[in-house]
Amino acid sequence: MVYYTPSKGGILMKLSRTVSYALQATLQLAEAESDNPVPCSRLAAEGKMPERFLLQILRNLVAHGVLESTRGVDGGYTLRQSPAEISLLNIIEAVDGPMVSSLPVAEGLHEKSRRKLEELLDQVNDEARTRLAAIRLSDLTCGHRATADAARDPMSFR
Repeated sequence: MVYYTPSKGGILMKLSRTVSYALQATLQLAEAESDNPVPCSRLAAEGKMPERFLLQILRNLVAHGVLESTRGVDGGYTLRQSPAEISLLNIIEAVDGPMVSSLPVAEGLHEKSRRKLEELLDQVNDEARTRLAAIRLSDLTCGHRATADAARDPMSFR
């Protein structure tokens, strides 16, 4: 969602709590010290996120190819690709579905005005998608492992 916030002097993109937790968990995995799977319980505790809710989010990320899950005593979650290959758009769309512009029923608007508004919203949506696709997890990490992985050949990750 996009909101205009005059006090901030511009446009603010508001992300859902689900997306926020998904970003937080994937960043934790990107900055993990080893390639070992990280249990949901540890991600939740370290990130101060509700574990049951986070588990649902992680399952979505697995289903959409962002994460891999490993079962068993030493099980948990790992990134499926290097942090340099995972975009914010990948994560957002994995948990919230495709980003599309939509206009609620616009009764009372002239057809020409409604079409023009839809066209402009589509342009804004396309620009947002392009920008989010350009931002990678490796751009957001504090260094550590993710930066080293980004410098390597992406095919050698994991």
